[in-house]
Amino acid sequence: MHRSSPLLIVLSLFFLQIFDLSSRVDALYGPSSPVLQLNPSNFKSKVLNSNGVVLVEFFAPWCGHCQALTPTWEKAATTLKGVATVAALDADAHQSLAQEYGIKGFPTIKVFVPGKPPVDYQGARDVKPIAEYALQQIKGLLKDRLHGKGTGASSEKSEPSASVELNSHNFDELVLKSKELWIVEFFAPWCGHCKKLAPEWKKAASNLKGKVKLGHVDCDAEKRWFVCLSNGMALIRWCYQSLMSRFNVQGFPTILVFGADKDSPFPFEGARTASAIESFALEQLETNVSPPEVTELTGPDIMEEKCGSAAICFVAFLPDILDSKAEGRNNYVWAAANKQLDLEKHVGVGGYGYPALVALNVKKGAYAPLRSAFERDQIVEFVREAGRGGKGNLPLESLPSIVKTEPWDGEDGQIIEEDEFSLEELMGEESTSKDE
Repeated sequence: MHRSSPLLIVLSLFFLQIFDLSSRVDALYGPSSPVLQLNPSNFKSKVLNSNGVVLVEFFAPWCGHCQALTPTWEKAATTLKGVATVAALDADAHQSLAQEYGIKGFPTIKVFVPGKPPVDYQGARDVKPIAEYALQQIKGLLKDRLHGKGTGASSEKSEPSASVELNSHNFDELVLKSKELWIVEFFAPWCGHCKKLAPEWKKAASNLKGKVKLGHVDCDAEKRWFVCLSNGMALIRWCYQSLMSRFNVQGFPTILVFGADKDSPFPFEGARTASAIESFALEQLETNVSPPEVTELTGPDIMEEKCGSAAICFVAFLPDILDSKAEGRNNYVWAAANKQLDLEKHVGVGGYGYPALVALNVKKGAYAPLRSAFERDQIVEFVREAGRGGKGNLPLESLPSIVKTEPWDGEDGQIIEEDEFSLEELMGEESTSKDE
């Protein structure tokens, strides 16, 4: 008789349990349950447009903690009937809606109060503390109404963060393969220091948008089921997936800097404030990113692509190819002098010679010229100052006209030599006619 291995037996039992749970998708809350059943069709009317407090449980039918919470949640719904709404959303069946509210684990309870963004309920999972918390929210709502404060419907979502949500599926593509500077926070939702950092991180990400990439990794959400062998026995347990182990993250929050050498990130150990993070990030721009791709300005399409929506666009105007030669021109971020005369006129370039450099903000209709020497240290300081908001910004009177030009071929310019001739040859014909 064939004997199955312990691993196969455990895996079989594990997957049978999963299939058994999946077959009971609607078993948590039946049709007669006092808990309001939510879906994408009624979420807005029942929750977002509600005039009262709504408690929403985001659950998955296969989640053991969700199953344990079910009788408590139904009792809370009965207790708060007519006072507050107790509802539930199957996040497994409606994943896109759950993702809008950043649901990473189950069960997650969010409380919706009219006119305010939803907040997470962090209290005990018993009827009494749940009911007491709901009453606190109701008292706050009544107090606001007594003082004449707005009572509009709840915000569908809080303002989105400029920080990019990263995970094991997109990290390599977005961060490791990028030529940009990335600063990444590894956090856990239950971490007190992480919660304190959250508003500062969000502010820094917003202020650095378009300059430095900020991202965040929810290390709790990175948990996955793994099968581990111990003394020949198969054990199924929660393990942290690769991102934490790959980058040796051992505490929360951990902030790592991924510069030009993406294989060797290093920690940010400065103050956990928006201003400190911003200053540090701008300093790192000089030394920890690969040189950006430089594009010759040869037409309006290039201007729109590179400068149309950029927070800052730097344009340099270089000497004629006959003056600088290819060797000199290749050392610059450049656009050919006298090729875009209208642009030069609008930003005051040409009167003080070449090379010249300006910082443009096409959307705001403003520019700032480099008034110091066109040398490395002065250019670096100019770029830094522009990143901080700039000084001495001047208005663009109108959007300059960009003309289509032929791109530089990368070669030295050639002086066109005319055929040599003598004075006698020039005067020969005339002299002959006079002699005759």
